[in-house]
Amino acid sequence: MKKIGVWQTAFLGDAVLTLPLLQRLRQAYPEAEIQFFTRGGLAGLFQALSFVNAVRGFDKRGRDKSLASAWRLGQRLAGERFDVWISTHRSLRSALVAKASGAPRRIGYNDPWFNKLAYTETVDRKFRELAEIERLMELVGPLGLDKTPPWPKLELPEPAVLEAARLLDGFTDGPVLGIHPGSVWPTKRWPAEYFGQTMALAAKQGVKSVLFAGPGEESAAARALGASGLREDAVLDLSGRLSLPVLAACLGRMSVYLSNDSGPMHLAWVQKTPVVALFGPTVRELGFFPRGEGSTVLETDLPCRPCGLHGPKQCPQKHHDCMRRITPEQACAAALGLIGAASPVEADAPLG
Repeated sequence: MKKIGVWQTAFLGDAVLTLPLLQRLRQAYPEAEIQFFTRGGLAGLFQALSFVNAVRGFDKRGRDKSLASAWRLGQRLAGERFDVWISTHRSLRSALVAKASGAPRRIGYNDPWFNKLAYTETVDRKFRELAEIERLMELVGPLGLDKTPPWPKLELPEPAVLEAARLLDGFTDGPVLGIHPGSVWPTKRWPAEYFGQTMALAAKQGVKSVLFAGPGEESAAARALGASGLREDAVLDLSGRLSLPVLAACLGRMSVYLSNDSGPMHLAWVQKTPVVALFGPTVRELGFFPRGEGSTVLETDLPCRPCGLHGPKQCPQKHHDCMRRITPEQACAAALGLIGAASPVEADAPLG
């Protein structure tokens, strides 16, 4: 077992949830070359991982979009002679890359139907039985490895850690609430004004806020900031200013983090930052919730939930009550209750 490829080209959160699988492979094969293939734009976040040898991006929304491009990539990979290829993704594009790679052992899920043509070994995803990390760990079963997930180990590039320390210098001397009003999926977004009201409530309790937003989320952050009515000494606006590695490093320094169901939510909890996650169109039972004793999910019990794996662009019921019924008072109380709940990240600790 000299060379292993792990393919995970879904969203940011999916890539973070794949870390335990990579850690288990390194534990089992300490001398193997392990390459991690991620969605384009995410590779920089994982470049410092000590348990992989290389991180490679796949531009599935750009130059690598076509199925023909996927097949050509697989053919190029065939020349690199991978011994094992593990695909965590269920798309036809991923299946084509796996098949063309020519790896003697290709492991994937047993559905959709075409996966059985692309992979030499398939496993049941057990979607209704397991959470996502445990589903991913099923893929190491054919190798005879322990499927119990360790705690995800997110190692960040040193320049990103130093930049985060510089940006937050002096602001995080006391308790600080991280706020992130964005999400790729519109119906997953708690109203931006609610985030602002939560910051105002926290400020009354002596808790400062740091406002985060990724590309395209700046307007939501601006609405949240406007609704808070806070002065500059009570809120630090970092929206639209951070690279992904620096964002992750900043999240690791928060006293507590309030977030929609999103990729950055996973960047926070894996670093043992206490998290309050706001779930609307999605539910915990789908398996993508934040883990650990310091994590809380706020949600409203409605018969229409869930309305999709990710949440549609618009509320099918036209009311979006799943998010609107979660109040700023509830969010603030949950967040303040978790301040001080952080615990150190122990190497190879079980996920639990």
